[in-house]
Amino acid sequence: MHDVEAFSDRLIEFYDKLTAWEQGVVRGGSITLQQTHMLEVLGRFAPLRMKELASRTGVTTGTLTVAVDRLEKMGLVARSPHARDRRSTLVEPTEAGLALYNEHHRHHLNLAADMLDVLTPREADAFDRIIEKLGKVL
Repeated sequence: MHDVEAFSDRLIEFYDKLTAWEQGVVRGGSITLQQTHMLEVLGRFAPLRMKELASRTGVTTGTLTVAVDRLEKMGLVARSPHARDRRSTLVEPTEAGLALYNEHHRHHLNLAADMLDVLTPREADAFDRIIEKLGKVL
């Protein structure tokens, strides 16, 4: 049986390091980390209903509305009415928003490549399966 306390400590340390890395990537940029995460989700899954975007980013719809307002004022996202649901509004990145998403995504790909460089192919396959499995717990 594994030591839950030690595992928890390693998990928190990894999270803290990953968060610090992420904050370092966006530091000095034109948008916040939260806004960057919204563009990440939209870059991968757009267009999304506001409620879907809130769910995928883990924020309330009120918080999301304020953030999307700001992103829209910066010309990074656009809203449009949903074609089949008049109560819903769709959000998607503009060309400028996609450019920021692509730039940030390149940082993620570089980090992933750096991580894979320190793992053997077998370790990388195992790690991939493990994080997929652990992601289901969240």
